[in-house]
Amino acid sequence: MIAVRDAATLIVLRDAASRPAVLMGQRGANVAFMPGKFVFPGGAVDPNDALAPLAPLPPQDHARLSADSSLAPDCIAAAAIRELWEETGQILGTPGDWRDAPQGWRGFAATGHRPNGAVLRFFFRAVTPIGAPRRFDARFFLAEAGDLVTDPDDFTRAEDELAHLQWIALDQARDFDLPFITQVVLAELAAYIQRGGDLPSVPFFRNDDEAHLVSRLAGKSPL
Repeated sequence: MIAVRDAATLIVLRDAASRPAVLMGQRGANVAFMPGKFVFPGGAVDPNDALAPLAPLPPQDHARLSADSSLAPDCIAAAAIRELWEETGQILGTPGDWRDAPQGWRGFAATGHRPNGAVLRFFFRAVTPIGAPRRFDARFFLAEAGDLVTDPDDFTRAEDELAHLQWIALDQARDFDLPFITQVVLAELAAYIQRGGDLPSVPFFRNDDEAHLVSRLAGKSPL
């Protein structure tokens, strides 16, 4: 049986009040997982993500990330920020010295920033269905393009894992080759924008053996 790996994904939203768009790129045609698909930046959680000096997550998001999970919420959130940096060259961070950054974080730290979890919202969670060549328990975070400390149109520092990096308007997303779960996330995002940013709970596509159970995580903020 294929082991399920913890993963983190970052949805960056731009121009929500006018013509909403999200940052996406295309996976390679020859990769084993989702070849050729347009996806959000993201990837597997690395043990060194637990060492990142993350600016704290909002309390409610911390609580929701803790539900049905043994992994530290800050570690998952840090992974999303690291993957965004690696795959797009974009930085969600706060100015700060970080001289002892571990492997995987040294390039980020060299920019003079520490990862900023305070601007993240835990938005969606999904486990890859059984039968896929790789399986992930992916947590999707949402951030605003205005919280980036980099030029949102500059991808010159991106690694080559994603091609055709671009801002895709929600009303044009159907023109792209998207994974099914990405289509679901975009539908949830459109509803979220229509509600004015209200997020009463977080959808969790469990994809269990028998029921393919869908639930919602509605952890409360600590008092």
